[in-house]
Amino acid sequence: MFLRGVATIGLLVCSNVFMTLAWYGHIAFKSRLEKYGMAAIVVISWAIALFEYCFQVPANRIGSAELGGPFTIWQLKVIQEVVSLVVFTLFVVVFMKGDSLRWNHLAGFACLILAVYFIFRK
Repeated sequence: MFLRGVATIGLLVCSNVFMTLAWYGHIAFKSRLEKYGMAAIVVISWAIALFEYCFQVPANRIGSAELGGPFTIWQLKVIQEVVSLVVFTLFVVVFMKGDSLRWNHLAGFACLILAVYFIFRK
């Protein structure tokens, strides 16, 4: 059961790396993509998002209590959101030099940590 939980979280991290690149990479790497039109950028984003789903779907299937995993569907969703924000924060700090991490962002993340607490509470 422990390994299924670890595998689920690892796959969610991989999924969210691709999701963040698909959703925000065209902003971070705009200088390299300026020569392409909007339609091409959308297709590139969709192609990247395909890999997101290649990790997301197995993560949810491995982790779901309905299929023998350790997490309820509610827990899977909250874990995914927390992983998403952690990956997004690292992406912004590393690639988006104009945006900085501020106290209000951290306060919002603390609220999400409270959400994790409440969702996992029996």
